[in-house]
Amino acid sequence: MDPYELQTFRIAYEVTSAVICFILVRFMVKPYQFTKESRYLGLPLGFGFLGATYALSALVYYQPYLFGNGTIYFQLILRSYAFVFLCVTYYFSRKSVENSRRKLWNVTLVLLLASLLTFFVITNIPVVDLPSYSLTSSFTRVFNLVCLVYLCAHTLRSHIEKPDPGTLWIPFGYIFLAVSQYALIIYALDASMSAWWSALAIRWMGLAIFLIISCKSFHCVKRGIS
Repeated sequence: MDPYELQTFRIAYEVTSAVICFILVRFMVKPYQFTKESRYLGLPLGFGFLGATYALSALVYYQPYLFGNGTIYFQLILRSYAFVFLCVTYYFSRKSVENSRRKLWNVTLVLLLASLLTFFVITNIPVVDLPSYSLTSSFTRVFNLVCLVYLCAHTLRSHIEKPDPGTLWIPFGYIFLAVSQYALIIYALDASMSAWWSALAIRWMGLAIFLIISCKSFHCVKRGIS
């Protein structure tokens, strides 16, 4: 595959990943629309941020000279924040819905958004010396992998506690995303193209699982079968 074909593929790949995430957001925001409780914002925010990082990647591949280094670094940070939002959401989902818990979740949500805005400002200040991109990407991928391992363990434990065919595939979705991150770490260590291609294919598999689960859940709720 020549450089132009590879660039075209990466743009199409990232755009497709972003579209899948934004479709997921459309489904996942419905519980908040029905209840107006902020604790239901975690999942749509997490996948929304994840989709935004894929969209940013597509833009950077399309016009690499149009964006500064700050955009590339912020994309890494935003992807990590997406997984943090998901972890925090699942963590609070195991807690009671009493007012103190709701307040703690609201404070956590505000702090996460404020720190994300702070990182955005820092990465776009020209006079700030940013660390090596390869080093930063390696750290963020390891961090993302840790978050995804937690998500796998949490969702698997929830399924074991309350077995349901509809929840069985959720941990598998996070497992595929975790394996994708692990493959990217392998690629960063030895530049293995097979690891790189595997990471891309496995990410799509993970997102596809969430899309299928969300579509089924949406239609079940719509028909009153939940």
